[in-house]
Amino acid sequence: MASRGRAEIVVHFLTLYQRVTDELGRRIVGGAWEPGEALPVEEVLAAEIGVSRGVLREAVKALVAKGMLRVRPRTGTRVLPPEQWNHLDRDVLRWKQAGDATALLRDTGELRRIVEPEAARLAAERAGPAEVRALYDSLAAMEAAAAEPGRSGYVEADIAFHRALLDAGGNHLLASLGRAVEIALEHSFVVSTQTAGAVEASLPRHRAVVRAVEARDPAAAAAAALAVIEAAEQEIARSPGRPGGAV
Repeated sequence: MASRGRAEIVVHFLTLYQRVTDELGRRIVGGAWEPGEALPVEEVLAAEIGVSRGVLREAVKALVAKGMLRVRPRTGTRVLPPEQWNHLDRDVLRWKQAGDATALLRDTGELRRIVEPEAARLAAERAGPAEVRALYDSLAAMEAAAAEPGRSGYVEADIAFHRALLDAGGNHLLASLGRAVEIALEHSFVVSTQTAGAVEASLPRHRAVVRAVEARDPAAAAAAALAVIEAAEQEIARSPGRPGGAV
């Protein structure tokens, strides 16, 4: 998932059409075609990629569903502006991670500041014993992974913690939002945890969130969640894995 000094999301494709969708999506995010620009005609583009026109059509349909392309008679297949893309789509997030990792880290941090403190506040107001136990279990998984050589599984445990926090608030829309942006969170956590001492420092901050939720102290829970986010932003700024950072 992460090579030394660099965060990378690895995806295993199952079908040819998925590989073509990925190729076109990366090109669009990378600016190969400007918004409003038409893609090459179907026959030419299919030949260039080395697939049938049928496979290309399926890939185009997938990108239309993600808000990235529009198909119209006589005007062809045109790229839509980023404002119309579904930025919560897992593929779009992954392509942004590959194409403009700095912007994705910024967007993720801003979204976390907006969402997570309020989610922690709701959790402190609404969480029952099962939700509190899920938070403690995910924290224990983080601690266990942190103690392992290489810390394998730490990022996954960290994501599980934040998923449990959003679930604990009892707001299904917030919980779904958290699942939608897990790739963005994964990228952020992979980068932040490469800073020396970041993992060790993060554990007591996460524990403070759980304890505030368990104590039913909404203000303390929100403040603890914000402290986790602010520390992560500082760790990202110093990380050798940040875009443009040392390798």
